Amino acid sequence: MTYDIEIGRGKRGRRAYSLDDIAIIPSRRTRDPKDVSVKWQIDAYQFETPVIGAPMDSVMSPATAIALGNLGGLGVLDLEGLWTRYENPQPVLDEIAALESSVTDPAATRRMQELYEAPVQPELITSRLAEIRAAGVTVAGALTPQRTQEFYKTVVAAGVDIFVIRGTTVSAEHVSKTAEPLNLKQFIYELDVPVIVGGAAGYTPALHLMRTGAAGVLVGFGGGASTTTRRALGIRAPMASAISDVASARRDYLDESGGRYVHVIADGGMGSSGDIVKAIAMGADAVMLGAALARADEAPGQGWHWGAEAHHPELPRGDRVRLDTVGPLGEVLFGPAHQANGTSNLIGALRRSMATTGYSDLKEFQRVEVVVS
Repeated sequence: MTYDIEIGRGKRGRRAYSLDDIAIIPSRRTRDPKDVSVKWQIDAYQFETPVIGAPMDSVMSPATAIALGNLGGLGVLDLEGLWTRYENPQPVLDEIAALESSVTDPAATRRMQELYEAPVQPELITSRLAEIRAAGVTVAGALTPQRTQEFYKTVVAAGVDIFVIRGTTVSAEHVSKTAEPLNLKQFIYELDVPVIVGGAAGYTPALHLMRTGAAGVLVGFGGGASTTTRRALGIRAPMASAISDVASARRDYLDESGGRYVHVIADGGMGSSGDIVKAIAMGADAVMLGAALARADEAPGQGWHWGAEAHHPELPRGDRVRLDTVGPLGEVLFGPAHQANGTSNLIGALRRSMATTGYSDLKEFQRVEVVVS
């Protein structure tokens, strides 16, 4: 069966589906939500929930990474963000929150670019990660591929447990005539910590990333609520198809490698509990959340949400969007919810959906029947 359609006489394209395009179907069996397990493990690290906090300044600070860790998730700190550029970033966060509210205002974008011109300070990388480690939770930090060579020794020396390399698009083979590219396979081989890398949006690039030795692959381009990558670059990854494609690469790589399992982590475009449910149904082992966690009272963005794309020095392709807050982080994850729109009690909704369709754990739930709605 082929999904290629004719766009015009000179071009064909593959039909792809977003999470909005699909729905899950209940089976003949139901369960008590209390009997459902949403535990997730990557390498030696086990978590009570399959939730990873996206490395975005509006979502994760050292304090919120610690809070998420204590709630059973994994918080990832952006090691190129405000927390490693400023000794005290709170005044900067306050200023960003107070900028002109129009998302299209160029003055606001220009000011954010200026604020992010401050250099990353290696000593702040060390101290921020040490703060998280002192709290007794799993320590995770993220760098872009462009800055990994520069700072990874500092990150590893600081005692990071899980290393994340996250960019708009990350490939196993980057070609450059002007700079020595990061050799992912050699880099991961030389590290003593598990590496999560991405984004990838298709079978082949994901398979190549798995062959580098990555413990997990991020699917998508992140920043779903705030990114304008589709508008600026014409690039988009309909998430339902992307997750399914990468899950297929995981299965084939499991056979190819003789049993090595690489985790698929959906990243971007999951602002509600229903999106999280469908991402796991399509084959994700865990989800990396930005906007969904930026709505927590404790989030550094104070009800605003933005990613690194919003302050890119040369080609900004992201917005600073107003989300407002819906309650404490604990309520966002575990309820009780006071909204009926899927922005609170995310894990409760996942449990109930799994129970309604008769599945007891996340791996089983990946087999749930779905339809194109």
